Amino acid sequence: MSEILTSLAAALPLASGWSIHSLWMRRRIASARRDPLTGLLNRDTFEERASKFLNGGPLAVYFVDLDRFKQTNDTYGHAAGDAVIRATGHRIQEWATENGGLAARLGGDEFVAVTSVYSAGEFDWTLYDLSDRLERPVAFEGTQLAVAASIGTIRIDPRTELADLSALLRRADEEMYKAKQAGVGWSVAPSVAPTLETVNGRRAGRRGTTGGIGGAA
Repeated sequence: MSEILTSLAAALPLASGWSIHSLWMRRRIASARRDPLTGLLNRDTFEERASKFLNGGPLAVYFVDLDRFKQTNDTYGHAAGDAVIRATGHRIQEWATENGGLAARLGGDEFVAVTSVYSAGEFDWTLYDLSDRLERPVAFEGTQLAVAASIGTIRIDPRTELADLSALLRRADEEMYKAKQAGVGWSVAPSVAPTLETVNGRRAGRRGTTGGIGGAA
């Protein structure tokens, strides 16, 4: 009996160590799936989870890019820019959660989201609500930082329209670019068919591409 107790006593620290290691690994894996500044999903995790929306009912995909963000960094410093990004991430996450959706930060000042929407009226209100939240000032060291955003979006019903997530994101990105160029808050795609030139499957002129349409966001 004493030998059994001795063996159990010796095994307890080892079991505890493995438990702590397992918890540490789970936390590392979870953190790797999220953007460290905002806590939002990263692109790969977002695409993995958002694709499941295509097996459900009507949905909308949104592409968000902040306006004049470089001016904020240049005028107030990168700490102020980080504050704006964190606030934007929090606002998009809160809005997406309330609407049963998902949100992610692609990097820089670019964000994406997907939500379920079942009527034109619901879609209009959801889009207006997102724009209103994003454009509220951000408090930073006694200063109210102005925030503006351009939103591109597309609404489809996967039960009657065929489109993969990458096509929807590309189309929403095109509409975001149109909204930014026109100086309006948002633009809605009338169809899935792309309207702008692409480079390697991405809108020509956007970061990471060359040639095509200039003035990228």
